[in-house]
Amino acid sequence: MTSVAPVMVAMSGGVDSSVAAAMLRDAGHEVVGVTLRLWGGESDSGCCAVSDVDDARRVADALGIEHHVFNLGDDFDRDVVAPYVADHAAGRTPNPCVECNRHVKFSRLRHRAAALGFATIATGHHARIVRRPDGTRRIARAVDAAKDQSYVLHMLDQEQLAGLLLPIGDLSKDEVRRRAAELGLRTADKPDSQDVCFITRERGRDDFLRSRIPLTPGRVVDGTGAEVGSVAAVELVTVGQRKGMALAGGGAPRYALDVDVESATVTVGSADDLLVEATPVSSVAWTAGPVPARTPLAVQTSAHGSADPATVDPGDGGVGVADDGGRTVVRWDRPRRRVAPGQAVVFYEGDEVVGGATAT
Repeated sequence: MTSVAPVMVAMSGGVDSSVAAAMLRDAGHEVVGVTLRLWGGESDSGCCAVSDVDDARRVADALGIEHHVFNLGDDFDRDVVAPYVADHAAGRTPNPCVECNRHVKFSRLRHRAAALGFATIATGHHARIVRRPDGTRRIARAVDAAKDQSYVLHMLDQEQLAGLLLPIGDLSKDEVRRRAAELGLRTADKPDSQDVCFITRERGRDDFLRSRIPLTPGRVVDGTGAEVGSVAAVELVTVGQRKGMALAGGGAPRYALDVDVESATVTVGSADDLLVEATPVSSVAWTAGPVPARTPLAVQTSAHGSADPATVDPGDGGVGVADDGGRTVVRWDRPRRRVAPGQAVVFYEGDEVVGGATAT
């Protein structure tokens, strides 16, 4: 078989990256597998456990490809863990998987690969790369909608997309597992990672944050300012949250509308109070330049949530319409639930990502 471009494959120790490496090998690429050692602490719920490194190494051996381990723990601590802690301390709800992709997998790893002579990297993400008639590339939703990961890849630009392969984006998860089983790979039946890799199931988010920042007991007030309950730690409350707040009395469900860490206050209201017509955003990133003003788009605000119609217009901040406070906002076609500050807000045109931002 004629050899094609060498590829460095990020192998997490899961079934998706295992099959991605196998597909590229079978397509004639010179494949080198790399596993990132990111978290030096306990891990039992994500892709950072010691067993994951061992699984990746054994898969590489079974495929007959080289395998290396890169220690990027300092980068991970600085660019993912520290911001995660800082966001909670400020009352925001971070998305560490997005930041890991942004700073580690598609920045630090990419530069390490280039230094070693690899122009192309590949991952096992469930997403596709499409090339448009004008030559630009976009991330697009995976064939398997239930496993789609385009949301967490929204920050990738043209240079990054040109040097990236996503081999399994056209496969269903069942097909990925079937191929792994046919190859006799040990990861064929391995469960998917579900949670933040540096938060253990046993200790949880509370203990993790408590060991790094003070957690502040707070009061819960309604829209009139009347105190109606309390929370053990305001830093752990998310906008939209219903449970975990000691609220007085019965009545209709109440939700967190605002978290003010400085005054240790959570404001609650009804489901209707949670609805907004616009969402302020910052840190806007476009895949291939801003879309034309007032282009109808679908906007997704969580990894597996639905996308809602909205108008996203280029402005001084790069996107949106400035409100009276001078902030940049996304305006929804219909009122929808508030987006927790810190969450990614991703813009789609059909199945294709055109950009994204962070809710503020």
